[in-house]
Amino acid sequence: MALLANKIAVVTGGSSGIGRAIALNFAAEGASVVIADRVELPIEGGQGTVGMIRLAGGTAIFVETDISDWDAVDALIGAAVARFGRLDVMVNNAAIYTSTNLVETTPEQWNRVIGVNLTGFFYCSKRAVMQMLAQAPVNEVRGRIINVSSQHGMVACPGDFPYSVSKGGIVQMTRQIAVDHADDLIVCNAIAPGKIITGKPGVANDPDALDYSRRRTPWPRLGTPTDVAGAALFLASDMASYVNGINLMVDGGWMAG
Repeated sequence: MALLANKIAVVTGGSSGIGRAIALNFAAEGASVVIADRVELPIEGGQGTVGMIRLAGGTAIFVETDISDWDAVDALIGAAVARFGRLDVMVNNAAIYTSTNLVETTPEQWNRVIGVNLTGFFYCSKRAVMQMLAQAPVNEVRGRIINVSSQHGMVACPGDFPYSVSKGGIVQMTRQIAVDHADDLIVCNAIAPGKIITGKPGVANDPDALDYSRRRTPWPRLGTPTDVAGAALFLASDMASYVNGINLMVDGGWMAG
């Protein structure tokens, strides 16, 4: 049987990059997937995630969502449950960055990054837990939350102050949810990607930044969205039966070096 057969998953930022890979992987393993994003088409170009899933015989819908808006998050989970009946896996992946240090960061930039990367994860986790508390457990679990953090939640992200601070907050948020809601049979874990090559614009694919990441990463290649999706699949499945509150590194050994 597929690892996520009969499971319902919401993936924020599911139109592009890591979120797209997670959604495709979940669908391939039997999950019905709700793609939540600001736009439906991927920044990498090509077909939308929902279209790819349906073409492969899977089930998916798209819900336009700004996770920094509580009403939008409330509507997202409401739409998922109205369509599929429950929520088994909440993947908090959507994130933004400014590439600015402390002095360069404007109050507006700070508020926007924290609004999406931290408050948005709070909103999505809160609304997901509200739904999970209202549904019966399956195989001893009412639901699972997977937060995409970053290696930069543990070590500084040179030149990007608000992003790194927000990712550090996500790591602690994961622990807090895991501890507070274990008795409710709700699982919460995080995945901390290292350098992952995506279609993300700007400094993320700057040649100097890529060279630094290659020299910093022990494994002889940089990561791909599929690498992160494999870890997410494990944490979303019943294989992760006693895994709670971890921040799983998917970084080619970056943090070990």
